Amino acid sequence: MTSSCPRTSGRNDAIDALVRNVVNTRYEDLSQGAVDATKTFILDAFGVAIAGTLAPGVLETLGLLSDWGGKAESTVLVSGERLPAPSSAMMNSFLMHNQEFDPVHDLAVVHAFTTVLPVALAVAEAQGGVTGRDLLTAVALGVDVACWIGISSRSPIAHFRPGTLGAFGAVAAAGKISGMDHATLTHAMGIVYSQISGTLQPHTEGVQVNSMQTGFNARGAVTAISLADRGVQGPAEVLEGRYGYFPLFEGEYDVVDVLANVGRVWQVEQIGHKPFPCGRLTHGAAEAALILKERHGFKAEDIDEIEVLVPPLPYRLVGRPLEEGIPSPQYAKLCIPYVAAVALLQGTVFITDFWEERLKDPAVRELAGRITAMEDLTITDQNVMVPQTMRIRLKDGAEHELTLDQILGHPDKPLIRDQHLAKFHACWAAGASHLPESNRDRLADLVDELENAPSVEEIIRLLVP
Repeated sequence: MTSSCPRTSGRNDAIDALVRNVVNTRYEDLSQGAVDATKTFILDAFGVAIAGTLAPGVLETLGLLSDWGGKAESTVLVSGERLPAPSSAMMNSFLMHNQEFDPVHDLAVVHAFTTVLPVALAVAEAQGGVTGRDLLTAVALGVDVACWIGISSRSPIAHFRPGTLGAFGAVAAAGKISGMDHATLTHAMGIVYSQISGTLQPHTEGVQVNSMQTGFNARGAVTAISLADRGVQGPAEVLEGRYGYFPLFEGEYDVVDVLANVGRVWQVEQIGHKPFPCGRLTHGAAEAALILKERHGFKAEDIDEIEVLVPPLPYRLVGRPLEEGIPSPQYAKLCIPYVAAVALLQGTVFITDFWEERLKDPAVRELAGRITAMEDLTITDQNVMVPQTMRIRLKDGAEHELTLDQILGHPDKPLIRDQHLAKFHACWAAGASHLPESNRDRLADLVDELENAPSVEEIIRLLVP
């Protein structure tokens, strides 16, 4: 059904099909592709959380949560503090998202692991007795829920989906770990819907709280699961009711694909790697710049001007110019001219390229000033990120052009295993110098065989001092 109005037919709200699939699905029902992808991106999320310890706002947020204190029931990754499950879920989600390096579903525009995994870990630790197989199954199902909802939208993104949809996915994962029945998990979905939040205003302004929004929703998801477990009721028409998610947060939507394919098609298989720690919508510019530079052998100082032609979604969210003054790290990560300039000058883009020294680099600023993002007005779909075209004109008059129909890291253009591990190792080296290097390799091996891991605690032990 395609609609911009509340559901009027006799069928149940679409959340019913998603909840039923979560409750009924076993590990054995997952495709091998779903199992492999879930393990790949769990390790990826751990790596970016380690790098996330270096981001602005981490010490302040952890200090506040520690000051609040409470029951020591789950662990903050890398530093090792023991906090109440809502607090550790919030903190770990912030760590996974604050470098803009976390896995993402390109079409749904959802960083699903970033809310789902921290909540699953927090609830698993608090509950105890949860195996690696339990965790893997729950995370795959949680990602599925978040992404199915996201790809059902037919309207331009207007809210921060990594937070809003991540909350639904996180409740699904936690409910699976807790063994909730259909009715209780439906109540939990309704309770988390009553809390979800996420706005694109911090994204637009490039401020720290943008990357905290997944954490706020992770905290809300743990609260929702806990309240539902104690018998608190939530609304049932979560997605399609008169004031449900689709009418209020999205607009037009179509759930036909969800109803036909949930439990048969696994959205975790469509999650993409991020090769660069910046907004996914900037990656086409970075990739195209690197390809053209290698292909034609020019240097940054040879460039006269660059145009990057992008669909409406990336133009609206990351097509911003680099303004006067030193940009915030968050603003720079979401700015096509800055990211493309760094790629051309440095030969890659890494977390250090959003630290003060690089942000103040006059060479980056000068080159970024010659790069312009332009909207491709021939594209009417408001939710696609490709195709993207880069046109470079050199000072000698030569012109070079490249169109990308898919961006590196997408399942159709994936990072190979060596690239995946190189990213994980780089993140570990940046943020985990206080942990034994042997833990790094043991963690990778353990996640590779996650379905055989006896407990979630065994995983956590490798990520703390």
